[in-house]
Amino acid sequence: MFANLIYLFALLLVSPLVAYRMIRYGRYRRGSREKLFGLSKNAALSLSNGKRCVWLHAVSVGEVNLAKGIVGRLRSRYPDDTIVISSSTDTGYDLAIQHFGADKVFFCPLDFSWAVSRTIQNLNPKLLLLAELELWPNLIRIAKNHDCPVMVFNARLSEKSASGYHRFGPFTRRTFARLSWVGCQNEHNAERFRRCGTVANRITITGSIKFDDAPTSRETMEVRSRKEWANIDPWHRIWVVGSTQPGEEKMALDVYQTLRHEHTELRLILVPRHPERFDAVAKLVESSGLNVRRRSAAKISHEKDWNTDTVILVDTIGELRHWWGVSQIATVGGSFADRGGQNMLEPAGYGSAVSFGPDTRNFKEIANQLVVNDAAVRVADQAELTQFVRRCLTNIPAAEELGMNAQRLIHSHQGASSKTIEAIAAELDQGGETKIEQTKKCA
Repeated sequence: MFANLIYLFALLLVSPLVAYRMIRYGRYRRGSREKLFGLSKNAALSLSNGKRCVWLHAVSVGEVNLAKGIVGRLRSRYPDDTIVISSSTDTGYDLAIQHFGADKVFFCPLDFSWAVSRTIQNLNPKLLLLAELELWPNLIRIAKNHDCPVMVFNARLSEKSASGYHRFGPFTRRTFARLSWVGCQNEHNAERFRRCGTVANRITITGSIKFDDAPTSRETMEVRSRKEWANIDPWHRIWVVGSTQPGEEKMALDVYQTLRHEHTELRLILVPRHPERFDAVAKLVESSGLNVRRRSAAKISHEKDWNTDTVILVDTIGELRHWWGVSQIATVGGSFADRGGQNMLEPAGYGSAVSFGPDTRNFKEIANQLVVNDAAVRVADQAELTQFVRRCLTNIPAAEELGMNAQRLIHSHQGASSKTIEAIAAELDQGGETKIEQTKKCA
């Protein structure tokens, strides 16, 4: 009840912003009934076919991509089990449908007790898997009360978040204590979960699944088709700036304008993070004196050259992973303001020369590992970004070495997915936390 009151109060506070975004961008409208009132009996039946299922929650695009490999392995190991996936955002929901099929995807209920209770009662899951960090008190409490263990995979918990949870320990410790298993990315995260109340012997350090999920080959149909669509010549040097936030596109365009005349081989591809900004970014490109070629437009003729006067704008969802494979130079957005950065392992996995800005707190350990191992470069501002791109153009062997270092680092850290699957399998096969602990001891 107390959590419901807090959520209602928070909803009232943000309702003007929610209303504005609903009207201006059409956000939050889809799935509103499922979010506010939970999953109906008919909807649950169509998802699970009336069987107890495994429910995996992936809040948005990043977590959905992360879940793809886990779901694939679980489906291979348990072909008779039903796995359903929920997401909280429109973009995450749409991408989940692409990955898993519309008949297995739904919007996660907000953490109101009535919505969660209805969903769990109708869906009747036998296991709830949470990607990274989605610790909702009502969801976890009601799931456990319904004989549904809750496991967190690829878990991360920042020091700031842990301090906040610790400050409200009387209210939050029970939520952490209810977790059946937590697969942490590293010891720092494990210690924070312990401090917040998770039982120590339910925590395993698996490493980050993001290393396992990093692409390793450009010779895929997805990458080749995008090279063909863009009409890329072998002599082009492609700079992809992805997951961008306001201000970062302009910075990239300014750098491009500085370098494109002295380096006629340079080409720029912009991939904004949020779809409601696609039109604004297109106008920004045009206002800078350049032409914009939108990915959502009709297929481009092979005869049409791609010159330095044109910037490609990827105004579609779920494609960035493959566009990184087109790049020789990559800059990861969300890192030049206060957004905490985005996943830099995807361009690193392809062996691109990777850069990112000063704010990478969402991927602190990964970013630091890349920098320390000369596998990526952290730049402070536009001037340093210009220097980085120019260096990648004038010293190609150094840029390629940066990419090879990144690929070696990723290869050395892979294996988290297998550890995660074994823990999940222990729960599914033998149905108990004791068995999970035995599996950990044997490992």
